[in-house]
Amino acid sequence: QVQLVDSGGGLVQAGGPLRLSCATSGRSVSNYAAGWFRQAPGTQREIVAAISRSGGITTYADYVRGRATISRDKAKNTVLLQMNSLKPEDTAVYYCGAAAVGNERVITTAAAYDYWGQGTQGTVPP
Repeated sequence: QVQLVDSGGGLVQAGGPLRLSCATSGRSVSNYAAGWFRQAPGTQREIVAAISRSGGITTYADYVRGRATISRDKAKNTVLLQMNSLKPEDTAVYYCGAAAVGNERVITTAAAYDYWGQGTQGTVPP
């Protein structure tokens, strides 16, 4: 089992960066595929970016491709999301997730994730 703690959200001016961190405890997060999702009020949780167990495979939602980078810091047992050029429509609660998978692949469906962080709010005013 793994526990996830999300951090790094806050108020960001349009065009600015947002750097999110998912700290883990318990079993190493490198045993899991991981992903960042977001959820705005009245909407479903949607994928932002996902990364495989080793970090060798990544994928991004179309609306962040070219503006986001997901990565692993294996020494710190964390999963990071760097987003740039933020827009007001990026305003949401951002969640880190971990999925128990037996092979090297990315998971982009929220229902397939086994563990979640508590979420961190990112707000980009108009």
